[in-house]
Amino acid sequence: MNEGPVDWISALVVGGAAGWMANKFMHAHAHPLTDVAAGVVGAVVLNAIAEWAGFHYGGWIEFLVFGFFGACLLLLPIRLIRVRSRPKRSTDDW
Repeated sequence: MNEGPVDWISALVVGGAAGWMANKFMHAHAHPLTDVAAGVVGAVVLNAIAEWAGFHYGGWIEFLVFGFFGACLLLLPIRLIRVRSRPKRSTDDW
């Protein structure tokens, strides 16, 4: 069952969904445009790595899965910077 290549409009929609899911998973609190960019770029990069490794599928489900994992990797620095730059709380603050 091959769904065919993903066109640009589908890539934006599926990449946006993958980026949104990754943002919620990583608790990065990023801008929605950052979600879309992270999802699309993450999917493209991980798809290229998968093609290089010999995994040829090319459908929107693969684009969604690779977009999610790629966006998680791309949102990780945002998450780490936000966590490290938070003000310290006192020990008796719940």
